[in-house]
This record gives sequence, structure tokens and C-alpha cells, in this order.
Amino acid sequence: MIRILAGVALGLAAVQVGSHGSWVHILWSAPLIVGSAFLIAWGAEAMQFMVSQGLALAMLAWLQTLPEFAVEADIAWNAARHTPGYSDHLVTANFTGSIRLLMGFGMPMVYFIRAWIQRKRKKGGEKWITLDPFHSVEIVSLFPPTIYFFFIVYRGRLDLLDSVVLLGFYVMYMFLLLKMPPEKEDESVEDLPWVSRMVLRRGRIGRIVGVAAIFVGGGLILYLCVHPFVNSLQALAGLVGISGYFFIQWIAPFMSEFPEKVSAFGWATQDGKAKMGLMNFLSSNINQMTMLVAMIPIVYALSSGRWNAPILFTEDQKEEVLLTATQAALCMILLFNMKFEWWEAVGMFVLWILQFTSMIWEDDLGMQAHTVRHYSIFVNLGWTALEIFLALLKIRRWDFPFRMGAPRGPASP
Repeated sequence: MIRILAGVALGLAAVQVGSHGSWVHILWSAPLIVGSAFLIAWGAEAMQFMVSQGLALAMLAWLQTLPEFAVEADIAWNAARHTPGYSDHLVTANFTGSIRLLMGFGMPMVYFIRAWIQRKRKKGGEKWITLDPFHSVEIVSLFPPTIYFFFIVYRGRLDLLDSVVLLGFYVMYMFLLLKMPPEKEDESVEDLPWVSRMVLRRGRIGRIVGVAAIFVGGGLILYLCVHPFVNSLQALAGLVGISGYFFIQWIAPFMSEFPEKVSAFGWATQDGKAKMGLMNFLSSNINQMTMLVAMIPIVYALSSGRWNAPILFTEDQKEEVLLTATQAALCMILLFNMKFEWWEAVGMFVLWILQFTSMIWEDDLGMQAHTVRHYSIFVNLGWTALEIFLALLKIRRWDFPFRMGAPRGPASP
């Protein structure tokens, strides 16, 4: 399968050279981007059972978001070289959309799917998703990059200093994870996708070769397809009369993160595993708010050939990054009680839908579209302040068991 997909990618990549920037290339580049993401995800899931926990954590953090990294790197590289169709303005589109998609769409959908399954099976029980004590590591690790995003907005630029700071936050996150005691495995080999299971059933050498082949195949397809994919998205945006920024912000991350969403939504259908789906999205958020954003100035500097080449933000870019920061702050505060409840899922989803639709109808709505996003920032901040106020009054309880020695066994669903 890997050889077939790689061959198709090679052939079509050669064809697209003759007709650069055509929207038609979305017909082959999008499926291959999704296919490469699935391959990398299958390889990553198999690798969990082959290496030490610490090494697995370090590698999985990169591998799970590799397609998103590839799209962002392509945009930053070409923006620095002033390639036609690319600009510094697009640099913030992909990561702001990706982060908000995980929080505003992914996490609520995990709750909705779990609630629907419970109702379908006529099961009672809690109306919220309860997190395990050790999940507080992810929640507290979201705090530093979220606060730093506000500082990035204040500075109005992204440069190598930001890369150093954000990579430092990621190292701290990994340190906390490695200090935690081993957790009891909720997943066995039989729970893995078919491809991952087939690889793990081989001998030691066969497993190593199989996982390596999956990663090489997925990476090769990704490398060949990411530039035609981004170009075709912009061409398609022009064809349908919608902003190219919208397509890069929402469509690109939706496709590149598709396998991750499939896994998380699959966990939501299983008893006691909805919390894994939530934490999958939260962990990806941390990776993207640290490593992904840190990568952008590095790629930009390498492409431009100047190490003092900051990416200067427009007012619109500042607003997009600020909206992302306030949404991350709200998400973090809502999880401080180690539960995810129905009104939180509904509220976050409604806020995301308003942002999403305002971008679709931006040409028709004009300034009203900007007003929707502008007011969304204040709603996020107001809701966050309300949660803090209720916690101070002890109306809302923050059950936040962040302890280095906290047990990592399974808790309630």
C-alpha cells in the first residue's frame, strides 16, 4: 500500500509541475495528505509498543502533528521568499485555525459523541467526562504557552526569541511527563488499527523495518504533496470566491489532523475512554502552541537567509492570535475542575461556529465578520474571568490534583 501511494504521489507531483497552482490538484493532493497522515498515525501507534515510555513520548509528540508541521513549514518557507500567492499574512492562518479547531470543534465533539452513545445504549451515569488525576500535567502545561501568546500579541511579531522560549516550554512539558509514574495501559495491541497490528505481529526486525517503512512512506508522500496541496487550496478559494486565508486556516488543518480526529472520536464511543479523546486534543494543542509555532521563525529565517528576519503582524493577525490565546485560556480554566460538562462543550462549540461562519461570509458581512471575532475575544475573556470569580467564591470547585507522584491508574469514564 505504501509503495502504491508513494508511486501515485510521485506521478501526480510530476504532472502538477506543468500546471502550477491549479485547483484541480486538490483532487489528488488532499486524499494523499490524509493518507500520509493515517500512515504516520499507524506507525506512531505501533511504535508505542516497541520503545521506552520516555522515547515514545518524545517521538509521538512530533509524529502526531507532522502533517500540520509540513503545511506550516511550506507556508513559512515560501512567504520568506515572497513566492507568488504566499505572504507573511498566511503564516498565522494555519496554526491559529488548527489550535482553535482542536478546542472549539474537536473537544466538544468528543463530548457530543459520548453523550449520543450513552443515550443510544440507554446508559445512565455521569453527564460529564471525568479526567484522571495525571491529566493535570497536560492542563498545567497549557498555561505557559497560553500566557506567552498574549506577549506575542503585545510585541506584534514572531522571531527566533519566541522559538527559544516556546521550545523551552515544550521541554518543561516533557520533563513533567517523564517525572510521572508509569500509567496502566488502557489500550492493548488488539485495540490498534489493522496496519499497526500487522506490523507488531512480526519479529523484532520485521517490526522495526515495518514501522520505518510506514514512516518513510508517509513522510515521502507528505513531502511531495504538501506544496501542491497548499497551492490548490488557494486556487480553490479563488474559484469559489472565499478568502484563501479561510481555506488555509480551517480546511488545511481539518484534513491534516483527520486521522487524529478519527482516533479521538473512536475513543469517545468506547466506555471509559472519552477522556483519552479529550486529552489527545489537549496534548496536540500543547505541541502546536509550542513546537509548531517555534518552528515558524526558524524556517522563515532559513528560507530568507537572514537570522534577524522577524515576521511582523498586521492588526488582523494580532486579532487572530489573541482570539486563539483567549480560547486556550478558557479551555484551560474550564478543565481545572478535572471535568468537561455539557454547557462547556456547547459554549465552546457555539463560539467556534460563530468564528467559522464569519470567515465564510466575510465578503457579505464586511466589518460585521470582524465584529463577531472581536466580540468572541471578549466572550472568552469574560467567561474565563467568571470561572475564576466563581472559584474564588468556592461556588465552582477546582479539583486540581497536580502532584508528581499522583497515581496514573484509570479513573471513572
